[in-house]
Amino acid sequence: MPTSGGRVARHDGSRTGPDHRTFVSRPRPSPARPAGLAVALAAALGTWLVWWAMVTTWPGQRVEESVFETADRFQDVVNHLVEPVLLLGSPPWLAAGLLAVCGIGVLRRRWAAAALAAAVILGSNVTTQLIKDGVFHRTGLVGEWNRDINTLPSGHVTVVAAAWAALLLVVPRGWRPATAVAGAAVTCAMSLATVADRWHRPSDVVAAVLVVVSWTALVCAVAPAGWAGPDDGPARRGDAGTRLVVVSLGAVAVPAAVLSVLAAAATEEHAWAVLPWAGGLTAYAGGLLAGCAISAAAFAVLLAVCQATARAGRTLVQHRACLRPNVSAPT
Repeated sequence: MPTSGGRVARHDGSRTGPDHRTFVSRPRPSPARPAGLAVALAAALGTWLVWWAMVTTWPGQRVEESVFETADRFQDVVNHLVEPVLLLGSPPWLAAGLLAVCGIGVLRRRWAAAALAAAVILGSNVTTQLIKDGVFHRTGLVGEWNRDINTLPSGHVTVVAAAWAALLLVVPRGWRPATAVAGAAVTCAMSLATVADRWHRPSDVVAAVLVVVSWTALVCAVAPAGWAGPDDGPARRGDAGTRLVVVSLGAVAVPAAVLSVLAAAATEEHAWAVLPWAGGLTAYAGGLLAGCAISAAAFAVLLAVCQATARAGRTLVQHRACLRPNVSAPT
């Protein structure tokens, strides 16, 4: 149809004929990975703070010397009970744990998870030895046991805690809550054994667990997307179990930590922290409670971090239909 300017106008036909488009929606950035990084940094800072408070100060050394003196009184009673536990922290068990954990990942064909688990075990144990022998130091202010020899962090506790923390990365999502409970129990047992048999001070135990927490949280924070495999979907079984275990372990950790701090304060004769025991027994009980508290708290945090970062690694793809203009031939 000619126009006033002599040009022929093109008539577009009706815009019919639906067509389907596929949109790939990019999910909002999850806070799980930044939270994992924050946990890693907090645990690393906590390791230093424990060393500063308990190794470099008079009050810290006095409290732990009181723990050691009381442990000496009970050593003959507990020695035969805790020796089998202490064997689990030896180098052969470190190698066995590494092979077993990574083997589970390989058998499940979770190659990334197996590599991350190996990083947790090797990184934690190497870090413990490096900072114990080359970073932290000890000047004996009180007592004679290992007066000027730094024993923080505990290598035995690191071996056990790292193996169970790494196991969280290679087992299926639904198994992680039970794995966290078992890891907390075994780590607590090793912590109690090392203190009761006078192998380590309570601060050595706490620092060792914090090293493992730092490494595991860091690995989860930087892990590649999809590292846990397709069975870690957002609505899988095990999430209710995760919440139950996190709350339960927290319910153990918080009162134990409070009582441990009160015991240390009572040992230093602070009137606001009077407990119904003599000084040495108070310090000893507080030292044992510190191992229980840090074990429960660590695996509660690591379970939450592991589940959250595994879920956050998945890419969501959404398909939806819409209408696209269909231009008919000109008339």
